[in-house]
Amino acid sequence: MAQPTYPAAHAVAAAVNAHFTRHIAAASTREGIALTEVPRLDAIEALIDAAFWASLRREEGQTPRISLAFLPPRHARHPLVFQQHLPLGPAMLAKVAPAVERPGIHLGVWRSADGFHVWGTTRDVPAFCLVVEVVASGLLVVKHRSEPFGKFANVAVLEGDQIKIVDERGGKIVPDCPALVTTLIGAVDRPIAAGVTAVLVQLAASMRQHGRGGALLVVPGASAAWQESVVTPLPYALAPPFSELAGLMLEASPDPDDLKRAVDAIAGLTAVDGATLITDRYDVLAFGAKITRRQGSTRVEHVNVTEPVEGSAPIRTTPSQLGGTRHLSAAQFVHDQREATALVASQDGRFTIFKWSPREQLVHAHRVDALLL
Repeated sequence: MAQPTYPAAHAVAAAVNAHFTRHIAAASTREGIALTEVPRLDAIEALIDAAFWASLRREEGQTPRISLAFLPPRHARHPLVFQQHLPLGPAMLAKVAPAVERPGIHLGVWRSADGFHVWGTTRDVPAFCLVVEVVASGLLVVKHRSEPFGKFANVAVLEGDQIKIVDERGGKIVPDCPALVTTLIGAVDRPIAAGVTAVLVQLAASMRQHGRGGALLVVPGASAAWQESVVTPLPYALAPPFSELAGLMLEASPDPDDLKRAVDAIAGLTAVDGATLITDRYDVLAFGAKITRRQGSTRVEHVNVTEPVEGSAPIRTTPSQLGGTRHLSAAQFVHDQREATALVASQDGRFTIFKWSPREQLVHAHRVDALLL
């Protein structure tokens, strides 16, 4: 079997193996969880190497968009199995990519006496199954489906020779880390993650996906103090508030398709210039809102910035160093409305969550784009 030639595949394999070893060992003590085996170093390297070189190819002018899942067919529900196994190689992956580029479809990879092969496709993978996804040319994400609500948690992001390994301790060592960030990291094991916080995760992902940039301000539903920090009259105020998502969240088991449509509808509003306002009960109040400094408030001068990536260090900087007007106005809004949360997506894919930190007495900017790929 050919040895991997993408250096980052070898460099990240040990850290990825340690992550899966730790999580699968912990999960094996709980009932009702289907698990594959811990992926060995050679399997991790092989999947990353094949995915990387495939991402640099072009098929009919398009970059292959593929997702590789390491599991045997017996661990997949309703698998589509090829009559003959296909070799795990860049050329083959680029050829089949058009058939599996839609979200949620994975190419199943397993080993045989001759090496690693692609056995077919699956839409369902068990918890803690190794998945390597091609996001763009030269950009890969190593992830797995996590508990308790099935979200995929990122383990590492590789872009060329750059490696970002998600630091699972981030939610514990960052002062006043919001539940949204710890959920994205994959460190939350409380039932609340399956409801309220999970919807914000979906909103963040959908905001980033439309690629136009945007800002979402989450404000307390029981207070109208946020009105002091926006220019009135609001150009696109909603009367009554748009409550489809709020209604779905009151259901015991909302339909996933209905939930996705409601989330995408709200995320689409953030593409309009200005900020979208939504309550913590998911009632949409307005979009296209212009943020202003609250009367009597001081201008926000500095923010603390952290990224839940191993080796990154907290920095203190000015809001203008984080991005453009969206970032500056979002930091000011959270500085003035300290119960609010601001989610800001940049056109280049960066994503920042602004939240007031009582312990730091400062606006804290959580950079989470590595968790949303």
